[in-house]
Amino acid sequence: MTLTDPIIQTITPTTHDLGDFRVHRSLPAKGRTMVGPFIFFDQAGPARIAPGQGVDVRPHPHINLATVTYMYEGSFLHRDSLGTEQLIEPGAVNLMTAGKGIVHSERSPDEDRAKLSKLSAIQTWLALPDRHEEMDPAFEHVSEGGLPIIDGGHARARVIMGSLWGQTSPVTTYANTIYADIQLSPGGSVPIDADAEERAIYVSGGDAALDGVMLQPQTLYVLRPGIRATLMSVDGGRVMLCGGEAFLTPRHVWWNFVSSTQERLMQARDDWEAMRFPLIPGDDQEFIPIPQGRPKTISYP
Repeated sequence: MTLTDPIIQTITPTTHDLGDFRVHRSLPAKGRTMVGPFIFFDQAGPARIAPGQGVDVRPHPHINLATVTYMYEGSFLHRDSLGTEQLIEPGAVNLMTAGKGIVHSERSPDEDRAKLSKLSAIQTWLALPDRHEEMDPAFEHVSEGGLPIIDGGHARARVIMGSLWGQTSPVTTYANTIYADIQLSPGGSVPIDADAEERAIYVSGGDAALDGVMLQPQTLYVLRPGIRATLMSVDGGRVMLCGGEAFLTPRHVWWNFVSSTQERLMQARDDWEAMRFPLIPGDDQEFIPIPQGRPKTISYP
């Protein structure tokens, strides 16, 4: 590796087989907790789900973070303790800001359960800056048509968060953030500029190369700060670009909780165990319990 190499770290995700689908988790990882505000990066699927089946992520809590759900295929019905009920479909984005505390669930809608359905999605968590950690919880949905698209013929990019290639997403950010979905046709290319202090690219499907270096699918590549590179594809590929400002205060992660202090994590744990978090209207009959022992970062059904 030289000082001109665009890649400074390669992260192979941990894969969890959940029966109907697999989840590939790149962040947090050994040796790397965050890229900009991104502290959690999951790819769910791609998968086919049989008629009569569906995904049921039961009610669970979050604090001091924002979740971003982005669908490739299929749909989820989001409900939360603010009373939100929002269907998310491909190309749209759900931003849920936990702040001082929120509870939510994500489930397959009845329409998908009645047929053979597809599931492919990217879910990320963004740590909130210190000044926003205990803000009031909030939710926003931006439809597919509300996100800016840059179409270069053989490359098409949707700006999910932040400003890239001269376009700015309307999605709220709490720290300097960039996030985009890049689709490359055969022979397509796109510049990856030094738009953020920390950046990473994730190859979710197909083939891609960065400055001629072939990239592996379902792998996260952390880029060298300040360097410009060219992303290209031979046969076509799909890549997520994420990043933003580096956090000066370390973040702690325990189960579904993120915070700048371990004491706040333990308070949230005790509050969930004592049922002091708010309930979800219309989805309050079950929940994910606090795990015993050392938990995984997040619990799925």
